[in-house]
Amino acid sequence: MANIFAKKPLAVLLGEANASGEGALKRTLGAASLVALGVGAIIGAGLFVRTAAAAAQASGPGVTLAFIVAAIGCAFAGLCYAEFAAMIPIAGSAYTYAYTTMGEFVAWVIGWALIMEYALGAATVSIAWSEYLNKLLEVFHWQIPFELCHAPSEGGYINLPAVLIVVLLSLLLVKGTQESATLNSFLVVLKVAVVLVFIVVGWQFINPANHTPYLIPENAEPVVSGGKVVREYTEWNKHGWGGILGGAAIVFFAFIGFDAVSTAAQEAKNPKRDMPIGILGSLAVCTVLYILFGHVLTGVANWREFADPKLGGEASVAYAIKTHMQGYEWLGTAVTGAILFGFTSVILVMLMGQSRVFFSMANDGLMPKAFSELHPRFHTPYKSNLMLMVFVGAFAAFVPGSVAGDLTSFGTLLAFVLVSIGVWIMRRTNPEQPRPFRSPLSSASFPLVPILGALICLAMILALDAATLKLALGWMLIGFIVYFIYGRQNSKLQKGIVVVPQEMEEQAFIEQK
Repeated sequence: MANIFAKKPLAVLLGEANASGEGALKRTLGAASLVALGVGAIIGAGLFVRTAAAAAQASGPGVTLAFIVAAIGCAFAGLCYAEFAAMIPIAGSAYTYAYTTMGEFVAWVIGWALIMEYALGAATVSIAWSEYLNKLLEVFHWQIPFELCHAPSEGGYINLPAVLIVVLLSLLLVKGTQESATLNSFLVVLKVAVVLVFIVVGWQFINPANHTPYLIPENAEPVVSGGKVVREYTEWNKHGWGGILGGAAIVFFAFIGFDAVSTAAQEAKNPKRDMPIGILGSLAVCTVLYILFGHVLTGVANWREFADPKLGGEASVAYAIKTHMQGYEWLGTAVTGAILFGFTSVILVMLMGQSRVFFSMANDGLMPKAFSELHPRFHTPYKSNLMLMVFVGAFAAFVPGSVAGDLTSFGTLLAFVLVSIGVWIMRRTNPEQPRPFRSPLSSASFPLVPILGALICLAMILALDAATLKLALGWMLIGFIVYFIYGRQNSKLQKGIVVVPQEMEEQAFIEQK
């Protein structure tokens, strides 16, 4: 009987990481590109949309504290990611790390969860991209017909703009990683500039009364809109300190970019040095911007306005500028443009991350071989990119965006929990393995950072709403079925195809040193 917890030998991973030639990904990314890659994925829907959503649903002005809680969980997980990415610089991210520490089945669970994170996340953000494109076109008195920019369940026919952006970015990824990274870096500069302008200008419009009380009180009045109650605050994770944790689970979507850096490890020029810089650097930059942005946004407009769909429930940042920052309406247009730039880079990095996870899973036989085939000229997993274009494009065209936002957070948090545990397991099972970067306080006997990373991320999973957890459970059950029907039967490890030649093992060890 096949051992579903069989581990992929570390020497094989190190050999693959140091491979070159026709079947290998091209190493074209430096530390600056990796930081930009992380910032590109992090600053987008999370900052411009989830900030107001978390304030309205659970945290109030305390959304800044929610960002801090989420950032602490990410920092612990990020340290673990950085150790793995520097030690095993190979595509696949958390999936690859789990394969060599906890075995094939756990690796599959993470890989399936990452599909939830990257593929569904890209579709969700592309739908939001369509909404903000319409808002930008309104400035020029243009508008896309409702039927052509909404899903059938919302009264439309198809969301064409969402499909268009997925197709264009997928084709760009087929063309090459360096070209994609160059576009991403350009978009990052533009949107960070607009974020900084909003923080600086908005600071003078802060009304201190909007920050009092700082946490939503337990007896907060429900928000009523159009004669209907649209938001209540009686549940434990909707007010007080429980609301901070609930808000952290919501804004966690805003941090899902930094782990995408690790999926590009096999394309980094000097992964031992550049991967920790890319992961931790992008996380640090974005955390500071998030806290400042949340403080200004909830100071300019009252958090209850964001809970009312007829007021600031949609396009919350643009609403706050238009309503409370007279004389700066131009900034609202600039923010809408920055949101489009932000969404574009997020979709780009998510599509890239998902194709690299598929690349690794297909190399191991757990996914069809087509996902690992590289373009003969561009050396990119083009078939994976094209198949994702169809899947993500179809989701974006016909499914409303509200379905997948929190599911994306669940997939990411689950991966973070298992990566944190994996670092501790690797410290115990392979203590002699060279580690170019070591997460602090993570010894085999005292794994403080991995334990805190796992516990904080697990707490944020439990703080997600019940409907999201049920959907996530259903998704994972489908994944179990796919694994036992296809993955286990075609696994190279189960078939004994994975071989560790002595010279590969020795060379990999020398390369790491």
